Amino acid sequence: MSTTANGALPAGKPLTAGHKKVIFASSLGTVFEWYDFYLYGSLAAIIAKQFFSALNPASAFIFALLAFAAGFAVRPFGALVFGRIGDMIGRKYTFLITIVIMGLSTFLVGILPSYASIGVAAPVILIGLRLLQGLALGGEYGGAATYVAEHAPNGKRGFYTSFIQTTATLGLFLSLLVILGCRYFLGTEAFEAWGWRIPFLVSVVLLGVSVWIRLQLSESPLFQEMKDQGKTSKAPITESFFSKNGKIALLALLGATAGQAVVWYAGQFYALFFLTQTLKIDATTANLLIAGSLIIGTPFFIFFGWWSDKIGRKPIILGGCLIAALTFFPIFKGLTHYGNPAMEEAVATSPVVVVADPAACSFQFDPVGKKVFTNSCDIAKAALAKAGISYSNQDASAGTIAHINVGTAKVEAFEGAGLDPAAFKTKTEDFGKALKADLTTAGYPEKADPARINKPMVLLLLTILVIYVTMVYGPIAAWLVELFPTKIRYTSMSLPYHIGNGWFGGFLPTIAFAMVVASGNIYQGLWYPIVIAAMTLVIGTLFLPETKDVDITK
Repeated sequence: MSTTANGALPAGKPLTAGHKKVIFASSLGTVFEWYDFYLYGSLAAIIAKQFFSALNPASAFIFALLAFAAGFAVRPFGALVFGRIGDMIGRKYTFLITIVIMGLSTFLVGILPSYASIGVAAPVILIGLRLLQGLALGGEYGGAATYVAEHAPNGKRGFYTSFIQTTATLGLFLSLLVILGCRYFLGTEAFEAWGWRIPFLVSVVLLGVSVWIRLQLSESPLFQEMKDQGKTSKAPITESFFSKNGKIALLALLGATAGQAVVWYAGQFYALFFLTQTLKIDATTANLLIAGSLIIGTPFFIFFGWWSDKIGRKPIILGGCLIAALTFFPIFKGLTHYGNPAMEEAVATSPVVVVADPAACSFQFDPVGKKVFTNSCDIAKAALAKAGISYSNQDASAGTIAHINVGTAKVEAFEGAGLDPAAFKTKTEDFGKALKADLTTAGYPEKADPARINKPMVLLLLTILVIYVTMVYGPIAAWLVELFPTKIRYTSMSLPYHIGNGWFGGFLPTIAFAMVVASGNIYQGLWYPIVIAAMTLVIGTLFLPETKDVDITK
């Protein structure tokens, strides 16, 4: 069977066994990397007890900050490091390196002794492993997407790269499945004591399979031809971002990946956060509902990738941003209505009001969850936000100690500045108990009543959110690949992708929470993804080209 100059099949021809192997190997390896990455986030509370709880507050803050950075902030640096290697040495060997780094780092977390066993060395090693994971993930995606696209049949790049796009969702689903299975068979006590290590340890099996398959692959024909001709880039980073190509990279970030990222993170991660932290639905039920929506929605990654080959990448991705921005508010309000109707009823009958000096209230952006806010306004608002309670704000005169009105009841906050940690903790606990008692009396539920959760409707709304994710994420790899020339493609597409997803998307929960605290409205945080999605819609529409028919051999 004949191929085109880039080693891909002509449009309309069936995919060969070799091309199918490329898709499978790239996708399987990327599923594995996302599985590894999500394990840490899903088990963060248990890991914190194992590695950080015995440290003094200052040290705990530093280590928590580093662990968070490994999850999000480090990913763009991995894109630069491995993107450069991929454009200079080759796609195949680079994403072999990234998968080995990710796999070994994950396995080592599973056997790493706790703080109680080896002291401060435990969190130090853990942070090092998380940094390696973040760097590896930063290099994996661009390599896999580029490798598949450079093998794909002409006119079908959207379809075949869409298989890569399923991997983040499948990795999340796999991690949830393994964790839930271990919890079920071991029981909560055994799982939290030692069973949490099992999901990390079994990853070594996935690593072995993925590496074995990838070792049998050949280099991308497009890259190999360019390498044989001596036309590879000598300075991929410079050519990608410090030339006219840098403008395209910036536009790809603001006009494509930023909006894609916030729609993705809102539809999967913030939705789970909203169910468990705001609506107080138990974690097992929430995870099962999210998993169900992922099972139903995942085929749409393939559908929208395929459809983007027909009508283009722009209308689907930017259309997804538009629809999400228009409907996030009613969908999340629907989740409240069907997920915790008692909360909705309590808000209507016994509204909560924070009365405080507005000048004393902080914008509580706390990305690592370790900062202590000590003034009375912040204490009051943080307590309500963490309880998932909507409230309104009423201005008080300067110097007034904040208080909370729950219907006709009144709960006084306190000033925490100057208190020693023990006294601050005691006052915080007393305040929390008084607030909880008044909220309970007013009908605010401590947890969602399982008997009143309309699970079919919650599942439907979550599935709609996942379909939005598939719209913006399914065709994005093809669009990014087609925006950049072959010799700097790996580097050029990886950085805007990981800044968009690692920073714009990764910080969504903390920014949203800070906005909720500031306003008192549990839906206020949705303005962040809505505004970013709207920005992407405008910039992408005006400045980014449609690319479905471009020649990527150049």
